[in-house]
Amino acid sequence: MAKILIVDDEPRIRDLIREHLQYAGYTCEEAGDGSAALTALAQGGIDLVILDIMMPFMDGMTCLREMRTRRISTPVIMLTARGEEYDKLAGLEGGADDYVVKPFSPRELVARVRAVLARTMPRPTEDDSVYSFGDLVIDTASHSVKVAGQEASLTPKEFDLLVFLVSNKGIALSREKILQKVWNYDYYGEDRTVDTHIKMLRSHLGPCRSYIVTVWGIGYKFDPDTL
Repeated sequence: MAKILIVDDEPRIRDLIREHLQYAGYTCEEAGDGSAALTALAQGGIDLVILDIMMPFMDGMTCLREMRTRRISTPVIMLTARGEEYDKLAGLEGGADDYVVKPFSPRELVARVRAVLARTMPRPTEDDSVYSFGDLVIDTASHSVKVAGQEASLTPKEFDLLVFLVSNKGIALSREKILQKVWNYDYYGEDRTVDTHIKMLRSHLGPCRSYIVTVWGIGYKFDPDTL
């Protein structure tokens, strides 16, 4: 069963989350700030991080940036007491996979944990397949992407988004369809969530960024033949 790192400076919040996750069958570790979280992640074995934004010593956003700088691709669900769009987008742009606004339903949090893990945990061997389009090579078995022979560092959500676009090559996909399929549950998101992830994904693809085409008035499609 997956191991989840709960990072929050409030012990009662950690206790609440741990109780519900353990009841759902997960194992848990805890940290009281971002610095302690990075120490725990360095030991390996963590499958997902639940990361509070507002913490002393090292806040959640700083911790998330440091994780991605160190190429720690462990998926992250952000916890925030602030529901403003800026905070949500900042987390997504920083490499978070999802966010939950406090006060939250523990059952909703567990559902989101299941959904993120379903996308990011290793898949059975029948998913072994390699997509190759010019300088772009996507290996779903190793969860890796190479551009012109160089490894591209994608977050789990960016990888899932790319694979979904590629598996529907040439098809114009609405933002609503992308939210439904890539987020993999009843996600009450916004169009800008998709747009933000497309922007980040294109930045990782370098010379292959043009393969992801904006279809005005609809959404996006993957078309490697586009000039």
